[in-house]
Amino acid sequence: MKVANKVIVVTGGGSGMGRELVLQLLKRGARVITVDINETSLAETVAIAAAGDRLAVFSLNIADRPAVEAFADKAIARFGHVDGLINNAGIIQPFVRLNDLEWSAIERVMAVNWLGTLSLTKSLLPHLLTRPEGHIMNVSSMGGFLPVPGQIIYGASKAAVKLMTEGLFAELQGTNVHVTIVFPGAIATNITTNSGVKMDLPAGDAAKKSSIKMTPADKAATMMIDGMEKNAFRVLVGPDAKLMDAVYRLNPQRAVAFITNQMKELLK
Repeated sequence: MKVANKVIVVTGGGSGMGRELVLQLLKRGARVITVDINETSLAETVAIAAAGDRLAVFSLNIADRPAVEAFADKAIARFGHVDGLINNAGIIQPFVRLNDLEWSAIERVMAVNWLGTLSLTKSLLPHLLTRPEGHIMNVSSMGGFLPVPGQIIYGASKAAVKLMTEGLFAELQGTNVHVTIVFPGAIATNITTNSGVKMDLPAGDAAKKSSIKMTPADKAATMMIDGMEKNAFRVLVGPDAKLMDAVYRLNPQRAVAFITNQMKELLK
């Protein structure tokens, strides 16, 4: 689906990859409705975009299903219709083993990453099916197909997004709604801060100098929007995601051993 002249909803538009998605969609001629739980960050996105009435923002906790359902009606009313949804918002868990992970963290990650994505998809799908052409793009993770020690609940939430999205792709065959699943690798964003997780991961310019090779958020957003415009089934974002996808398909045990070795320092 070409995004020019379409109305696209983007979650997590207050920072990182979500903000880049908003900015690039606007540059390509779309009107954008974006949500974030952080009102200050949303205001910053509005200021940077300088897009006037082509950008609408709403403060929203996507883990609150009644609020999500109410938002869906507001989003449709804002421009008269919605053509696309990009479920980008997500959080990670503290970098600890399952045995040491608090139930509160488990429930929070599942509520945001899995149930938030599901709620928005289900709330907007009936409307999208009435449009001449629609698109749902859900962001999973490299951790959604490859188990990452210290992030297994995060991975489980993203694996749920993966399978739901692939199932939705199957169910919507023959309709006007396209479906894309995205698997980002390491992206240079502030997801650790937004998730309330304390960890010294590089971001922004620092990521370019780090041994941890991260894909810049703007490049990740470009790959995602290109995938939407091509109606791609899968979009692998970053060389790490592409490499581990290939390795995991050929030899799952070797892939798990590799990623486990990479995570040793974080799990001491």
